[in-house]
Amino acid sequence: MKAKLIFLVAVVAFVAAVAGVFLGRHFFPQPKAAGVELHDVLHSKLDLDDRQKAQIELLEQRFAVRRRALELELRADNARLAAAIEAEHGNGPGVTAAVDQSHQAMGELQKETLGHIFAMRQILRPDQAKTFDQAVVHALTDDAR
Repeated sequence: MKAKLIFLVAVVAFVAAVAGVFLGRHFFPQPKAAGVELHDVLHSKLDLDDRQKAQIELLEQRFAVRRRALELELRADNARLAAAIEAEHGNGPGVTAAVDQSHQAMGELQKETLGHIFAMRQILRPDQAKTFDQAVVHALTDDAR
């Protein structure tokens, strides 16, 4: 009898957990990442002409290569930081140097991203640029993130 009760409680708990996850996702959807949101605005809400689409596609291809290189650099920086932490077991000179190097790569990625955004903006008509600018500002200031 006791085993049946434990099994029943386990089944009810499992069903409640699954229902909770489902309801949570339904009523509290996760916000879109800033890059996804900008991509949606750019490709869905700005009514780009064929010339604009081609120019933006070229910019996106070039940026994807540069972004990937910087992300690999950040991974390497993280590996150097991990090695420094493992070697120094504290905030020593190797850790500090690795953190500084990582910050430099993060800053470079941010600058490249902004350059990419501004390059895409130059392709847009004034009415499109206004909508795009609003999406950029929203992505940078959304408190929900």
